[in-house]
Amino acid sequence: MSLLAHSAEDPADSRTYLLNNGTAHRYHRAVTESVTRISAKIAGTARPFTGITVDGLAPTVDGVDLDAPLHDAAAALDELEEVYLRDAVYFHHPRYLAHLNCPVVIPALVGEAVLSAVNSSLDTWDQSAGGTLIERRLIDWTARRIGLGGLADGIFTSGGSQSNLQAMLLARDEACRRELTRDGTSPKFSVRLEQGGPLSGARLTDVLPRLRILTSECSHFSIRKSATLLGMGAEAVITVPSDGNKRMRTDELAAELARCHRDGLIPMAVVATAGTTDFGSIDPLPEIADLCARHGAWMHVDAAYGCGLLVSRRRELLSGIERADSVTVDYHKSFFQPVSSSAILVRDRSTLRHVTYHADYLNPRRMAEKRIPNQVDKSIQTTRRFDALKLWLTLRIMGAPAVGELFDEVIDRAADAWKLLHDDPRFDVVVEPQLSTLVFRYVPGADRDPEIGDRVNLHARDALFASGDAIVAGTVVDGRHYLKFTLLNPETTLEDIATVLDLIAEHAGAFLAEQPQPALSAR
Repeated sequence: MSLLAHSAEDPADSRTYLLNNGTAHRYHRAVTESVTRISAKIAGTARPFTGITVDGLAPTVDGVDLDAPLHDAAAALDELEEVYLRDAVYFHHPRYLAHLNCPVVIPALVGEAVLSAVNSSLDTWDQSAGGTLIERRLIDWTARRIGLGGLADGIFTSGGSQSNLQAMLLARDEACRRELTRDGTSPKFSVRLEQGGPLSGARLTDVLPRLRILTSECSHFSIRKSATLLGMGAEAVITVPSDGNKRMRTDELAAELARCHRDGLIPMAVVATAGTTDFGSIDPLPEIADLCARHGAWMHVDAAYGCGLLVSRRRELLSGIERADSVTVDYHKSFFQPVSSSAILVRDRSTLRHVTYHADYLNPRRMAEKRIPNQVDKSIQTTRRFDALKLWLTLRIMGAPAVGELFDEVIDRAADAWKLLHDDPRFDVVVEPQLSTLVFRYVPGADRDPEIGDRVNLHARDALFASGDAIVAGTVVDGRHYLKFTLLNPETTLEDIATVLDLIAEHAGAFLAEQPQPALSAR
């Protein structure tokens, strides 16, 4: 009988499924068996994906009767193999080269096991105690690495999109506060702005439509989404052109800031990116900081991808980030943490008051007066997992320099892969990477119609995914379809990359061979 099955002497009473002092032995057996299984699965994974299609897998998942429990965890794990584990996309495999998904370090997995079993909620002190203090220490540690100064603070979030949303919320409310108080809003209203809580009042209807966010054309889509969620509309985002290296052009930024002032608009925030999703490019942070200071704009740095540089030998690439008003970091990208693990950091902790709401049942104002540290006072979430524990154990077991070495390895590999692509006549590579992303395109020939090139690259990506031999991403550059390598696995070798390039070329060649001759004629 499975260690996880109920015996005749131990009936399937619903209370036996609860983790407590009487069932801890059952929890130990269950986790041991599940870890044994997943360890064997990872050890035996020969390719990142099986190539299963939606139509191929959906009937298996749909065939599970969720109203007929198995009462046997071993049987459930057997079933899980069929509906999930067999066909999962395995990011630890060296030929997974698609998105910003990293292999994870073992100390963080230890943290994941601990935090899920204890199940602390990080919203209030009386639910988390030590967890609150650990999270605060890690925020302080990150803020010091960034160089934000002694007034800095922040909060862990679910990911870069949430961190960016909170940063834009703070920037919006700070811009409204400045504008309303400058225009002579009543002292009572000014006090309400200073103390936090929802912004309201007739004057807001005049201010909000004038707010603008300026960001690079290569920045993350969450900036535009944030503007929409914050009631400003996507049209409030002004897109600033990038240069040949896909970095924000500061001359264009300066021109747009000047235009905002001429047109009576308020540049509430400038969003610089330290590691764009497509190109890994880092905007010129010092120059952007100068312009923000000159025009009174909140400077936010989206370093969701590039935050690993904080512990890297390439720390100088982030020069200027210390002048930001807010910074997004995603530990679950370049710190090799399991999803989710992100944070938003701010230079001035007082700006977090814009997300502070008090509820009598949870965090009444008297707790703040007693200096009881309720993290919900700084977060747009209420219930939050203790995701900080994963980073804490990572730093305590392996240390920050070891994390930085892993990130430096993938950046080194990307530099070598760029040379490989640059010298290969089969491919056109867009820019030399600053981090670990490469955007390139299979070139079917100088006399080919560019639309054929689009179809070739789309086909090659799909065919490679269907084979399961490797996974690459795709994007669009100047209206044309390109392929993308995102390297985050130090185990990925240059030989792996060369092999994937050959596979892409094979799929592309097979596609071209099947095309009718007229479609291949020169224009």
